[in-house]
Amino acid sequence: MNIAKIKKSLALSLFMVISPGIFAQAVYEDERYVPETDPVVLEKLEEWQGFKFGLLMHWGAYSQWGIVESWSLCPEEYGWCERTKGSNPDDYFAYKKEYEDLQKTFNPIKFNPEKWAKAAKDAGMKYVVFTTKHHDGFSMFDSKYTDYKITDEKTPFSSNPRANVTKEIFDAFRKEGLWAGAYFSKPDWHSEYYWDPYFPPKDRNVNYEPEAYPEKWNNFIDFTHNQILELLTDYGKVDILWLDGGWVAKKPTSQITSWYERQLKDNENGYIKHRIINQDIRMDELVEKAREKQPELIVVDRAVHGKNQNYLTPENRVPEKPLPYPWESCIISGGGWSWTPDAKYMSGREAIHLLVDIVAKGGNLLLNVAPNAQGEWDEGAYQLLEEIGDWMEVNSEAIYGTKPMAPYKFDNICITTKKDGTIYLLYLVEEGQTNIPSEIEIPFEIISNARIKTLDKTTELKFKRELNKTILYIPKSLTKKIANSNVWVVKIEQ
Repeated sequence: MNIAKIKKSLALSLFMVISPGIFAQAVYEDERYVPETDPVVLEKLEEWQGFKFGLLMHWGAYSQWGIVESWSLCPEEYGWCERTKGSNPDDYFAYKKEYEDLQKTFNPIKFNPEKWAKAAKDAGMKYVVFTTKHHDGFSMFDSKYTDYKITDEKTPFSSNPRANVTKEIFDAFRKEGLWAGAYFSKPDWHSEYYWDPYFPPKDRNVNYEPEAYPEKWNNFIDFTHNQILELLTDYGKVDILWLDGGWVAKKPTSQITSWYERQLKDNENGYIKHRIINQDIRMDELVEKAREKQPELIVVDRAVHGKNQNYLTPENRVPEKPLPYPWESCIISGGGWSWTPDAKYMSGREAIHLLVDIVAKGGNLLLNVAPNAQGEWDEGAYQLLEEIGDWMEVNSEAIYGTKPMAPYKFDNICITTKKDGTIYLLYLVEEGQTNIPSEIEIPFEIISNARIKTLDKTTELKFKRELNKTILYIPKSLTKKIANSNVWVVKIEQ
């Protein structure tokens, strides 16, 4: 499947049950960006930009039902919020109790993070972002601030020596050389300080006015800060704090944040009807405390305009053009964000084309794989990562540490480059393609003594320079090899 087809498929999925928050992050490519000023963090961010490829994992007690994570608890009229499981989905409060009682049956006895970490490393991934807590408030780590957690005695898996799965995952991935990133939901629909049991929830927001109940709201702020600082204190080196729930933010005054701006625009257009509530959790203070624990920490306060969003995260979509700031597309590999039965995974070709397209535009790909209730990945996920890894083993130098280069893409060829002037042409081969051209017109002129080689180092290619372009000759002996590739890469050394 080509990139256009992938984009069409992803766009279609936005209107299905795949991703809440998509409407809140609808396509706003030209977002404002506030650059980081801390030189230590900037150095770390530059290193992250060179990684290009990471793993996202959504996992929680909800995986037992094979449903969209958390969102069925939220009283909003959208497909992803539909309640389809439980004994009485029409009774909201009975459903919420039954959903939260999934804690009492969660027992992923086949949990093996070392297997995940090896598969991710072999695929060429360089970092992992794991859902330590989603919006439902179920902590996948041993927090002392809640009993709604995987390590509580009510959870069967709590007796397992590996019950603190966040620690186990971070340790396993770090041993394979990957960075550890903590996804953490700012909203918490289990906390009495966010959804007070006295008031029925209206939507995804806090269900009371924080200004009317300042003590209650301050308790929620303390709870949130304490849980995040736990993650940054007790779990070794954490490289990325990936915060979700952009509506939990300070209500703007003179300058509006990305999320609020989107709500105002979309409300006007009739797409969504979210309340605009001041949900200031003192992010500047939190980030300062966080970096006392982890000085190099990259912070991603998703969809909130300001200095605490070190990189931006287009969700389940690829920008049409390079973006002038650090960014990462988070994309579902198969099924949904959370595990779903009989998930169909993208092919290796689709995934590699997707990675190349994103990298050529200067971004990173964060590919989501979801474990099931037993703590296993689907076999389709392993097969997908293996196919990517086979390609990366030969071609990764055209991916890692590269920068975009205009015109970024021409015809079906993407371009990347490195600081030393090396250029890579990545020829995207379509499924079943046999008509490999005998020559390729490159829309820029390379130096006369340049060397052009296939990346597997087997063939040096001839070329001819013309005004503002270069003609690259493809020998017939390579036709079959190119046709059998997912992406064929040549290296131009100048």
